[in-house]
Amino acid sequence: MSNPRQRKGEAMMNPTISWRFASSTSLLSIPRTPKSAFIFAMTFSSSSSSSSSSSSVENPNKDDSSSSLELVLKYHNQTKHSLNGYARGPRGLDWANQPNPFRRYLSAPLLPLQHPNHDIDDDSDSPLYSTLFDSLPPPKPISLPTISHLFYHSLALSAWKTTGSSTWPLRVNPSSGNLHPTEAYLIAPPIPSLSQSAFVSHYAPKEHSLEVRAHIPSSFFPNFFPENSFLIGISSIFWREAWKYGERAFRYCNHDVGHAIAALSIAAADLGWDLKLLDAFGADDLKRLMGLPEFQLPEGKGKAELPEIEFEHPDCLLLVFPNGTSREHLNLDYLAISSALRDFPSLEWTGNPNTLSKEHLCWDIIYRTAKAVEKPPLIYSTSSSSIDVASFTSSRALFSHSSYNKLTVRQVVRTRRSAVDMDAVTCIDMSSFYQMLMHCLPSTGESQKEQLALPFRALPWDTAEVHLALFVHRVSGLPKGLYLLVRNEDHLSDLKTATRPEFEWTKPDGCPDNLPLYKLAEGDCQRLAKGLSCHQDIAGDGCFSLGMIARFEPALREKGSWMYPRLFWETGVVGQVLYLEAHAMGISATGIGCYFDDPVHEVLGINDSSFQSLYHFTVGGPVVDKRIMTLPAYPGPTTTVA
Repeated sequence: MSNPRQRKGEAMMNPTISWRFASSTSLLSIPRTPKSAFIFAMTFSSSSSSSSSSSSVENPNKDDSSSSLELVLKYHNQTKHSLNGYARGPRGLDWANQPNPFRRYLSAPLLPLQHPNHDIDDDSDSPLYSTLFDSLPPPKPISLPTISHLFYHSLALSAWKTTGSSTWPLRVNPSSGNLHPTEAYLIAPPIPSLSQSAFVSHYAPKEHSLEVRAHIPSSFFPNFFPENSFLIGISSIFWREAWKYGERAFRYCNHDVGHAIAALSIAAADLGWDLKLLDAFGADDLKRLMGLPEFQLPEGKGKAELPEIEFEHPDCLLLVFPNGTSREHLNLDYLAISSALRDFPSLEWTGNPNTLSKEHLCWDIIYRTAKAVEKPPLIYSTSSSSIDVASFTSSRALFSHSSYNKLTVRQVVRTRRSAVDMDAVTCIDMSSFYQMLMHCLPSTGESQKEQLALPFRALPWDTAEVHLALFVHRVSGLPKGLYLLVRNEDHLSDLKTATRPEFEWTKPDGCPDNLPLYKLAEGDCQRLAKGLSCHQDIAGDGCFSLGMIARFEPALREKGSWMYPRLFWETGVVGQVLYLEAHAMGISATGIGCYFDDPVHEVLGINDSSFQSLYHFTVGGPVVDKRIMTLPAYPGPTTTVA
């Protein structure tokens, strides 16, 4: 995530789209032109303009005064940034209590993982990044080298940075503010040279090692899961993000969950493995499986020593298995697995979590919302549920092979970086732009809305819920302006109804037939994009920027309030694709969590909560700060602050 910075000098805008700020309001006007024959103006207010009607559906996670859906809508509206003020957060950064970015389980046995012994420029056994979406390599066996590879290319450290007296680590998976709330657990059968028995372990990225938390019954995997498979549990430490971002941190933690899911999915695909999110388990099942304690909201207010704030919230469980299985569906006996997990708390768990900060601030709405959106276990008429595990098929989304540099998957994922500034000069061609968007689709062909393509095939909800509103700045051959990528064309009619009637909704020239991209309005959006993204230059200085627009309240009402974090997971998966696509093409990208929510909606004409902007992103030519030195990830500097 980039930090707000002073705006640079800008050239005069195209008169088609203009943006200006007044003291407490802003005005967007699109004057009459031959291509956009309409005039409209609107006022941005600091209060939420989105509807937050209550739900009549009874929910087991119920607050004393409101249902879980009401609490979710309250949280979402309360944590919006407006032109008159930002969401509640700390008054300055408490550097003395900056959370340790590395969780360790003290006294737990440490199992070192292997470090690749090949040079990053000689990854002959890794497929080219551009080919991974079309076919996967043959699956490799589960072993110490392959498990090491999976974590090394998804959640490990990628480098250290240093300047002056400051040194800090970077990771393969991106994170808001580089704060990394995401933790990962490997739950696996016996693995040669790693463990002679089935076990639960925590991944320690600084050491690139596994901390053994518990040994589990030998019958657990043979009884319930397919051969040659294992599990990865994902959890979040909200405090790491809340230390800097306050109440809005819950959003950012869930962005990061999505980034982690996609990072693991890509690393698994490089090994010929598939990955599926098992979403039928309830939060209690995940706590038992990962050995996480129950959380009790502290009574204290203000700064205090509140170690319980450092708890880990169970997010999701991922099944990893070889691609190319002969079956198309996998039946898991969830009720039997859940029953077996009830015995896990009585296992011999080792290691105590380290302390991350001496003092804390409790942003209680984060924890109340997290509790309200915990997914209850699914109750089936039969005890089993089917998961689609059909073999990977080509996404057929390779539109412009020449857009990519000849980089392997491993080279792309380990050298990916988040841009801090864009150069306001770099331009990409139209074919590269279309190619990048093709890989942001959940699938191509007739079932375009279904999540079949890598890495979206990991997500368990059937169809995509997130669309991209694009501010095009520097794409040669494509007019500057506002565009929309409709990632689920079943939503096209609703999007047209929810947005401005003046929008064009025309396919741009040269756009592939199977890319549902529409031009809404033509004009220079650089100042507009910067203004909407908390005045950050980076939103207007790239080739393009975007807001991820999710089908919001209808999705929550149809599926349940537990869908709220999952909408953010989907945006994180899309964001990870944008990161990798940009890097594979020789440019860069970064996520933007700071934007003015309802002004974004008003630009689009959205005046209720049918659709909401959940994440922003920018792609372009990066500005490299030559004052900062890059050091290898491992063994790392001899002395660090972490």
